Amino acid sequence: MAAEIFAETTVGPRTDPPPGGSEREILMGFLDYQRHTLGLKCAGLHAEALAARAVPPSGLSLLGLVRHLSDVERFWVRSSLAGDPAPPLYWGADGDDTDFDFTAPDARMVAESFAAWRDEMAFSDAALGGEPLGRSVAAGRHGTVSVRWILAHLIEEYSRHNGHADLLRECIDGQVGE
Repeated sequence: MAAEIFAETTVGPRTDPPPGGSEREILMGFLDYQRHTLGLKCAGLHAEALAARAVPPSGLSLLGLVRHLSDVERFWVRSSLAGDPAPPLYWGADGDDTDFDFTAPDARMVAESFAAWRDEMAFSDAALGGEPLGRSVAAGRHGTVSVRWILAHLIEEYSRHNGHADLLRECIDGQVGE
């Protein structure tokens, strides 16, 4: 039986961030671009490839990055900005990240992980769309941050992890590029 391919893991066509516009439009444009980049790095791979830890001894995998970034958006936007007490999706009770801890993922686990990622992105977009960029929110041990800071941090998280995704994808099947 052939492995199921997850070509639908992208979040739509990727476009460059706007060269002008409001601060919000530019920040959201860069965030959207980085999200699309991660989707492209995962496109066309089956569960085993998405879960491959291609750079030993690291536990990083493309699937782990999707799960990690789901919880990043969930913490910063759903919990901190919106005040929703929803628990993390993949963090352990002791506060340790468990987003990279899984064994033999199957098609269902991959589909659920990507659905959670899409759900968190949609929630973030809706929540961030109308919030004043200067509004301050409590962010747990991180102190008080502005909505602008949250957007910049999300862009930084995706950008950093997309560098990891570049290397992982190249190790998996040789695909390189943006």
